[in-house]
Amino acid sequence: MNPYVKKVKPIENYFLKLWFDNEEQKIFDLKPYLNKGIFSQLKNISLFNSARVVSGSVEWPNGLDLSYDTLYLESQTIKESTQKSLN
Repeated sequence: MNPYVKKVKPIENYFLKLWFDNEEQKIFDLKPYLNKGIFSQLKNISLFNSARVVSGSVEWPNGLDLSYDTLYLESQTIKESTQKSLN
């Protein structure tokens, strides 16, 4: 089983900075999803920026969500040098 998301921070260019309950920090690129069905709604930057953690996954007020499995498996580990610029 993959770890749950414990914190999310939307950042520029449709990236999500994620903190997982195993203490890993990763970056998820949402751009590949923006032309797929209802995920296109997240092109609205104010909606994108309203991401929040619900039950270990990331969810938006319009009901869109991404599972913790998808977020963990498809995100990239943040290198220490990059992490300072993302805080």
